[in-house]
Amino acid sequence: MTRYLASMRYAPLVILVACSGGQHGGGRPYPEPSVTDVVARLAKAHDATKSFRAWTTMDFWMGNQRTKGDVLVMGKAGAFVRIAALSPAGGSTMAEMACDGAKFVSVNYQANCVLTGPCDRSSIAQFFRVELAPDDFLNLAVGTPPVIANATGTVTWDASRGLETVQLSGGGKSEKLAIDMRDGKLDVMSAEMIGADGKPEWSVTNSGFVDVGGHRVPGESRFKAPNQQQDLEVDWGKTENRAINVELDASKFQLAAPDGLPACGNNNQASQQATPPQPSSSQVTPPQPKSHP
Repeated sequence: MTRYLASMRYAPLVILVACSGGQHGGGRPYPEPSVTDVVARLAKAHDATKSFRAWTTMDFWMGNQRTKGDVLVMGKAGAFVRIAALSPAGGSTMAEMACDGAKFVSVNYQANCVLTGPCDRSSIAQFFRVELAPDDFLNLAVGTPPVIANATGTVTWDASRGLETVQLSGGGKSEKLAIDMRDGKLDVMSAEMIGADGKPEWSVTNSGFVDVGGHRVPGESRFKAPNQQQDLEVDWGKTENRAINVELDASKFQLAAPDGLPACGNNNQASQQATPPQPSSSQVTPPQPKSHP
């Protein structure tokens, strides 16, 4: 009888441990997904987001200085990106950049200089010092990182974090993702792309996913280009100041630099810093928030 009573005394504890183990210790709370399933869902989410606009707070490198402030950003598929960094002192534009699908123009109003060139991986790097192809920047901004085409790999359940660890490879590249798929979600908490040379191309970590227009998007992100040892931290801002799949006319990605500016990095740049020009008339039109972020 004593032994029976003792077993009854600990029965609730046994049940509690068993239930806890079902949620965090070993078993998925849904059927095991295949690599094909995961890649297909990622591709579907990727294809479902074609444009975005946001009023953000970013912590990034501008030149050789770390800068933190409001940054207006928009992008759409086809290598279209527009960025305007605002001055913490008063909201005037410190620098802006536009990729129009073919070329980019970047104007630094503080240093009174301009850069131009083809719209490619270096375009984002010229502004944030983190190399990302323009379309990769779009996809990472909305939480749908690019996925290696025709990839093969493995999916492993990480019970300690409740995430799927996805290892993909193809075309000489490899990719690692950590994804929260509980309750039907597909929140990519982290992703890293390794190039054919075995070196990391970029990585991103996300947190605070929210719903914007029926799409799950991160609340905060940290991008890193390991080869450059630089990073970009983004608070994507209030949901009312974000839009997914918004109509963005091609004219919004046109930026005309003021005449007579030297190329950024020229020796005569310092002599031009006394009177910076006003931002061009084609400045980014920000979303209209109820209050400043």
